[in-house]
Amino acid sequence: MSSSARGTHVFLDYAEFFPHDGFDGNQMLQIMQEAVSNSGAREVHAHVENFDGSVSPPGFAAVVLIDESHVSAHCYLDRGLLAIDTFTCGSTDPQTIVTQIKDALVKQCPGLVLMQEESVDRFLFSEV
Repeated sequence: MSSSARGTHVFLDYAEFFPHDGFDGNQMLQIMQEAVSNSGAREVHAHVENFDGSVSPPGFAAVVLIDESHVSAHCYLDRGLLAIDTFTCGSTDPQTIVTQIKDALVKQCPGLVLMQEESVDRFLFSEV
């Protein structure tokens, strides 16, 4: 008996995320939406919350729900930390989305350091 996966989840962890002035969750959401659109996946909903530091640490949380799962980003701007995850369980390769996001982020923040990139198979099942 062998196992197969129906989906793939790609995780990115960045340090030194100190983007150009004015960059916030709205710009991150735009980058994510553009990457989703270019990948051929269908966007179902998108939302962003920018945090000014008064209640939550400064930064943002953004998500693009797609018919195959999601793309999300969470940022602690004061610490320069950014986490992104992309999960697809249909015909879209999440790496297509991830590559576009990575390219866009380097343009916004040339000193960005990718600390971790991991791809994990999801929706595992057995083949008889």
